[in-house]
Amino acid sequence: MVAICNHHNVGTSNLGQVLRKMAQAEVNLDHDIPLLALQPCWAKTVVGLFSFICFANSYNGDFVFDDSEAIINNKDLRAETPLDDLWYHDFWGSKLSSNTSHKSYRPLTVLTFRINYHLAGGFHPLGFHVINILLHCIISVLIVDVFSILLGGLQYSNKGRRLNLVPKSSLLAALLFAVHPIHTECIAGIVGRADLLCTLFFLLSFLVYCRAFKESKEGTNFSTAWILLSVLLGATAMLCKEQGITILGLNALFDGVVINKLNILEVVLKIVRKDKSLESLVVFRKGLLFRMALLLSGGATMLYVRWRIMGTGPPAFTEVDNPASFADSIFVRAINYNYYYSLNAWLLLCPWWLCFDWSMGCVPLIKSVSDWRIITLAILWFCLIALMCQALCSEDSRKRRILTLGLGFLIIPFLPASNLFFRVGFVIAERVNYLPSIGYCMLITYGFSLLSKQTKKKKLLVAAVLGVLLINVWRCIIRSNQWRSEEHLFRSALSVCPLNAKVHYNVGKNLADKGNQTAAISYYREAVRLNPKYVHAMNNLGNILKERNELHEAEELLSLAVQIQPDFAAAWMNLGIVQNSLRRYQEAEQSYWTAIRHRRKYPDCYYNLGRLYADLNRHVDALNAWRNATVLKPQHSLAWNNMIILLDNTGNLAQAEAVGREALELIPNDHSLMFSLANVLGKSQKYKESEALFHKAIKANPTAASYHGNLAVLYHRWGNLDLAKKHYEISLKLDPTAAGTRENYSLLKRKLDQLQKKDDV
Repeated sequence: MVAICNHHNVGTSNLGQVLRKMAQAEVNLDHDIPLLALQPCWAKTVVGLFSFICFANSYNGDFVFDDSEAIINNKDLRAETPLDDLWYHDFWGSKLSSNTSHKSYRPLTVLTFRINYHLAGGFHPLGFHVINILLHCIISVLIVDVFSILLGGLQYSNKGRRLNLVPKSSLLAALLFAVHPIHTECIAGIVGRADLLCTLFFLLSFLVYCRAFKESKEGTNFSTAWILLSVLLGATAMLCKEQGITILGLNALFDGVVINKLNILEVVLKIVRKDKSLESLVVFRKGLLFRMALLLSGGATMLYVRWRIMGTGPPAFTEVDNPASFADSIFVRAINYNYYYSLNAWLLLCPWWLCFDWSMGCVPLIKSVSDWRIITLAILWFCLIALMCQALCSEDSRKRRILTLGLGFLIIPFLPASNLFFRVGFVIAERVNYLPSIGYCMLITYGFSLLSKQTKKKKLLVAAVLGVLLINVWRCIIRSNQWRSEEHLFRSALSVCPLNAKVHYNVGKNLADKGNQTAAISYYREAVRLNPKYVHAMNNLGNILKERNELHEAEELLSLAVQIQPDFAAAWMNLGIVQNSLRRYQEAEQSYWTAIRHRRKYPDCYYNLGRLYADLNRHVDALNAWRNATVLKPQHSLAWNNMIILLDNTGNLAQAEAVGREALELIPNDHSLMFSLANVLGKSQKYKESEALFHKAIKANPTAASYHGNLAVLYHRWGNLDLAKKHYEISLKLDPTAAGTRENYSLLKRKLDQLQKKDDV
C-alpha cells in the first residue's frame, strides 16, 4: 500500500478516511506482539549490535576452504594483473571463455578482494574478515527499513518521511535475520563476500524503487529516474553475484501487490477468461506496464551482456558436485531436486546441522518411492501450497500482501540455485540462503503475530522468542569459531556428513599439510572407500605413499586416478615421479609428457622432467626442461638451483655464474640461490664476492650446516685458515654426521699443526 498522509485534505475528502482505516489495519500487525516498540535509531542500533556479536569472533580467522582458490591462488588480486582482466575472468581468476570455467561472473566482488589485498600489503586475512563482518552489520541495519515496508506497507508523512507502521514486527524480523546461524558461511568464509555485496545492493535497489513513489498518491505518480537507479543497483548486485538479478522480479511483485494493490488471483482469472473488465483494472491507470517494461528491458540487457561476456558454453561441473543433475531418470532428478529444497527449508527452520560442503554422498540420492525421505517433500509442498492458497485466496488484503511478498522473497532469490534453469555446482550451499532468509524471517514474524493474537500466555511466547534469538546467537558464535581454521571447520563436518568423501579428504589434506602423514593416510583411504572414483584423494594418498617409499601402492593409486580421469595432469606428473623412483625411466618420461600435454603451462612438471634427464645424464635436455620451468614460473627456485648446480658440476662455471646472477635478479632473497652462486664464484677464485654471498645466505638461514661448511672450504682455499676452522666447527656442531666436512676439518687441523711446528722450530 502506498499513500501520502496529508492532514490538510483528509477532512474534506473520502481519501482521508480510507487512509486512516488502512493505517489502523496495518498497526494491528504490531498490536498483539508483546515486544517493546523502539525508536528507529535504537532499533537499528540493537540489530547492528546483535549482528556484530554473533560473528565478531571470526575477525582473526584464517583463509579457509574456497578462500584458497578465490583469493590466495587468484592472480586477479595482484597488481601485475590489469584491472580490465577482472571483466573477462570468472570468480576464481580463470577466463570465462575457458571450458573449465564455472562461469561465476562476479567482477565487483573480486575488485573488493583486490582492494583488500592492496591495503593489507599481501594475503593477510584480518582485513578481509573485518569487511565481511561490517557488511553483514550494514545489511542487518538496512533490513529494518526493508521489513518495515514489507510488513507494514509503504506510507509517507506530509513532510515526505516514510512511516514505520510496524516497529515491533520489523525489529523482530530484522533480529531473526541478523542472528541466523545459516549466515555464518557468508560472513566467516571470505568468499561469502559475494553474497554480502549482492544482498547490500539488492536491498538498496528495493529501497530506491520504493523511493520512486515518495511523491505519489495511490501510485499515480512516480519518478522514472529512481526506477532507473533501482535497475542500475540491481545490475550492480548481479555483478557481485548472479542472484542479484532477481531483485527486478521482486520489485515488479512489490509494485503489483503494494503500489497497485492487485489481487493476483483476480487478475489471473480475468486474463484466463479474457474478461473485458480487465481494462478497468488499475494496471493500466498507474503506469505499472511502463515500470514493468523498464524492469524487463533492464533484466534482458543484463542477461544479454552477461551472455556475451561469458560465451554460450555452460559451466563445467562433475557428477560428484551435483549427482542428482546427472541422473538418467527425470523422475529421480525431480524427486532429488525437491528433496534438496526441503533440506534448505529445514536448515532455515533449524540451522543446527551445518556443513561447509554437502556433496559426495553427504545427501544420498533418492532412487525409489519407497524411500522414507519422500515424506519431507510432501511436508514441504503441503506448507508451500497452504501458504500460496492463503496468499492468493484470503479475503484479508493485508494477509495476501504479507504472504505474497514473504513467499516472493523466499522463493525468487533461490531460483538461480534451484537447478531449474541450469545445473549448479553443489547439492546444498548454505550461502545461497542468505537472501531467501529475508522471506523466511518475514513469514516467521507474521506467524508470530498471528500466534500472539490467539494466545493469552504472551509472557511465555516472549520468553520462547527470546530463547530462540539467544540460542541462535550462541550457535552463530560457535559456528563462526569453527570457520576460523580449516582444522576445526573440516572436523566439524565429520559428525554432520560422515558419508561425505570430500570431508574426509579435506581433514586428511589438513593433517598432511601439518606433517601428520600417518593420520592423513587413514582419512584419504576413507575418502577413496566412500568414493572409489575420487581421483584427488587417490593423487594425494599416492603422493604421501611415494614420500614414504611405498612406491608400488602409490603407482597403483596414481595409475587408477589417470585411468578414471585421463586429463588429470597432476596425477600424471606424480605417476612419472614414482616411475622415475622405480627406475622405469621411459615410462616416467612418457607420463611427464602426458601431463604437459594436458596442462601446457606446467612448470613443476618441466622441473621433474629435468630431474629425470639429469639422472639419465641427458644434460642438455635437463637444462632445457628447467629453462622451460623458469620461463613459465620465473620464481621457480628449484629449477634455477638445479641449472646452476648441473652447470657447476659439468665445469661450465661461466655459464653457471650467468644463470645464478639471472636467478638472483628475479629472486633476490633466496638463500639457496645465494649459496649455489657462492660455490661457483669460489671455484672461479672470486673469493670476495663469494664470501659476501655466503654471509648473506647464512644470515637468511643460520642453521644450514652446509652453508658454514662450504664457507669454510672457501676460506681454506683462500688461506684464511682461522676463519675456515671457525666455520668448520660451526658446521659440525649443526651436523656432526657430515663426513665431508669432518674430513676437510681434519685436513685443516693437520695443516695447522704443521704450521705450528714450523713456528716452534
